[in-house]
Amino acid sequence: MASSGSSIVNNITNGLTNTYAYLASLYPKDGVTLKNITSARSDNTNYLTLNQSFASYLQNNFSSFDKDGDGKISADEMNKFATTISRSGVSRDEISQLAMTGACSKEMVTKILENFDDIDTNHDGRVTSAEISAYTYSSQKQAKLDESNYRKATTDMSIFYTDDSSTDVTDYSILSYKYKNFNK
Repeated sequence: MASSGSSIVNNITNGLTNTYAYLASLYPKDGVTLKNITSARSDNTNYLTLNQSFASYLQNNFSSFDKDGDGKISADEMNKFATTISRSGVSRDEISQLAMTGACSKEMVTKILENFDDIDTNHDGRVTSAEISAYTYSSQKQAKLDESNYRKATTDMSIFYTDDSSTDVTDYSILSYKYKNFNK
């Protein structure tokens, strides 16, 4: 989940702002209104240039973008929203709706969604690039440690069976748990 996992927040932010910019260029006079977003989404000439997932998100969440209620998403409103996502991260729903747009692999999105609660260390319902990076680092570190311990266990059988004559309580065997309750 390395860099591509942590860049999911940037990919979503860029996708939304690029889609907004494209819509604004289509309607310079009226601006990005709900009617114009709907019209652009149904216009087949926009098929190759308009990202339908991001446009759909703008359409479905129009009122959360249009903070002043004037019926348009202004450049300032879009920039504030993008800044909020960059700083605060993205929710599980935002990832589900927006990350499958080709900006990130399906496998990556699935891993993030499956581990969302563990990644979201401050439990605010959003994951930031920093949280994803930290989780990725910890996961990779643990995988290396597990791999190292596995190699030790397969090459040094004392780790597997331990030394019965040892009186040191810190001696550990992979099989220790199996016999823990049996000897009581």
